[in-house]
Amino acid sequence: MRPTLPVRALTAGAACLALAALSACDGSTHHADEALGSKAAAVPQPKRQAVDGLPGMPPVLDPSDVYAADRPNKLSPVVKDFPSRIYVPNTNSNTVSVIDPATYRVVETIRVGRQPQHVVPSWDLKTLWVNNDLGNSLTPIDPRTGEAGEPVDVHDPYNLYFTPDGKYAVVMASADHQLVFRDAHTMKTVKALPVGCAGVNHADFSLDGRYFIVSCEFSGELLKVDTARMEVVGHQKLPLRGAMPQDVKMSPDGKRFYVADMVANGLWILDGATFGKPEFLHTGKGAHGLYVSRDSREMYISNRGEGTVSIFDFTRNKLTKKWRLPHGGSPDMGGVSADGKVLWLSGRYNSEVYAIDTRTGRQIARIKVGKGPHGLAVYPQPGRYSLGHTGIFR
Repeated sequence: MRPTLPVRALTAGAACLALAALSACDGSTHHADEALGSKAAAVPQPKRQAVDGLPGMPPVLDPSDVYAADRPNKLSPVVKDFPSRIYVPNTNSNTVSVIDPATYRVVETIRVGRQPQHVVPSWDLKTLWVNNDLGNSLTPIDPRTGEAGEPVDVHDPYNLYFTPDGKYAVVMASADHQLVFRDAHTMKTVKALPVGCAGVNHADFSLDGRYFIVSCEFSGELLKVDTARMEVVGHQKLPLRGAMPQDVKMSPDGKRFYVADMVANGLWILDGATFGKPEFLHTGKGAHGLYVSRDSREMYISNRGEGTVSIFDFTRNKLTKKWRLPHGGSPDMGGVSADGKVLWLSGRYNSEVYAIDTRTGRQIARIKVGKGPHGLAVYPQPGRYSLGHTGIFR
């Protein structure tokens, strides 16, 4: 995440030997570029028993697919009339660039606090929170009008998540070495949880919402946190010296967690329930952001260090293709359009944003924004509620 740290690469050959069983390093560039996300929906699988979710959490719609509420254009009544916009926090410009996806142009620039890192949809979908990390504040944006409100004092808000029951915001206080649970509406501190790792930054919640997995980028570690107890219940060091884990995403069936690692140049894959030793899958240099297609078949992996996006097929458990940005770039964080047809990614080191056709991998647009664009949010998106980051919807 922070560009000042050194990056060391793990070779593709070593990664393939480590994960030969996954058959994922077999020359993915030979596959056609068309993504499955453009094809017909998969045949529904028999549903498992109802999930015993975290008390207060909306019921899981489909136990075999945690992303069942995220289908194309399935917008909540709360957001269906919001204008479609791309919100880009420019970390080194202290601004948010607002892009109209219909014209691929910046239509507004909003001044915010110092070093904005991510734009995060609130649990109730009504507010976008700009995480002003060094400004020690959150700037609220009304997505209905696009207007910014008065900043709210929150210390070290590098990233922001929400518990599935909607009660608490979870601040990834990276410099403070804490997970800070706050009231989701007032942002008043409920519990500050010290963590024994450096650089807490990304997370995702289990299918039942009862725990979440957190990445620690500066110490190469992962945490497992009990949601209700607000306690760390698991802690492991990744098996690579210098590992730098980034984005975290769960498989549609809830069985596995994927963790991008920008030093290992790929994904760590682990069972969330057992929190055992992870496997590794090489994707590309500087693996960083993880985004699921609207049909839950594929995951887009932004490889920031080489200007590519790898495509992982959940059903086949392997990489199928790789898209390359023309003239390179630094694809980082972003999201998928409401209709599923466009992947939007910030270009962290190039002061630009990329719009990519998810059917072909073709670059549709490259848009100039401020300096250091980072946690870009596509809004609105389908889903009933938000778990935070740039848009994890259930």
